[in-house]
Amino acid sequence: MTKPKAIVLRAAGTNCDAETVRALELAGATCETLHLFRLLEDPARLANAQLLVIPGGFSYGDDVAAGRVFGLELRRALERELRAFVDRGGHVLGICNGFQVLVESGLFEPDKDAHERTIALHQNASNQYECRWVTLESADCAAPWIVPGERIPTPVAHAEGRFVVKDRAALERLVANRQVALRYVNPAGGPADYPLNPNGAVDDIAGICDPTGRVFGLMPHPERNVAPHHHPRWTRLPAREEGEGLPLFRRLVAAAASGAATATR
Repeated sequence: MTKPKAIVLRAAGTNCDAETVRALELAGATCETLHLFRLLEDPARLANAQLLVIPGGFSYGDDVAAGRVFGLELRRALERELRAFVDRGGHVLGICNGFQVLVESGLFEPDKDAHERTIALHQNASNQYECRWVTLESADCAAPWIVPGERIPTPVAHAEGRFVVKDRAALERLVANRQVALRYVNPAGGPADYPLNPNGAVDDIAGICDPTGRVFGLMPHPERNVAPHHHPRWTRLPAREEGEGLPLFRRLVAAAASGAATATR
C-alpha cells in the first residue's frame, strides 16, 4: 500500500517540526515540511496529502495570544480549502501550539463564526510555564483511531494550555458530540489535580476532536515519547520496544490513509 502523505505546516516560531516528522515517518507516513506562506501561495498542495499536521512551538512568538496569528491566517485565507480537505477524508492534527492554532482557526466548531466560539485555550491556572510529564487517558470519541481507556505517559510544555468553555452547555455539547478525546488523569486512574492536570483544564480535558473525528488537537507532546529512552524513567520501566506515543501516530496515519481511500471511491 502506498504510504500516506503528511504535510507538516510550520511558521515563524515553530520548533517541533523535526520531531513531529520523525514520529510520522516511524508511523508509516511520508512527510513534507511546508512553510505556511508556501501553502497560502498554492492551496492546491493539499490535494496530494492525506494528513495535515501543525506542530508545537511558539508561532509568531505567541504575540497577542498563543496560536492566534497562525490560526487567523488559516481562517482568513484557507478556511474553504481546509474544510474541503476534511470533507474529502483528510485528517488534521494540531499538537500544543498546533492545537492552539486549530482552536483559533475555527475547525473544531465549523458551524460558528469567529465571534461565536465556545472553546479556547487560556493561560495555565498556575500562572506559569509548565514542563512536566503527565498521564493521559483516551475517551470514547468520534476519532476512530483513538482506543478508549488507554493510559499514555506524555510530556507537556506550555504556558497557555488550559482548555476552557464558554458555559456548561458548551461542555455538555462537546461530550454529547463525542468530541472529548483525551483527559489528564492520575496514573492510578481517576481525576487529576494539579500538577497531574498541569494547566487547570475544565473536566481535565487534554485533547478534543471535531464532530467528524478528522480534526484532532491536544496540548501534550506524544512525538516526544516515541522511543523507549524518551521516558525519563526508562531504565526503571519494563522493557519496551517503543514509546507509548508512537501507536497514536501509527493509528492516525492508518486512519488518514483509509479515509482518503474511502473518499475517492
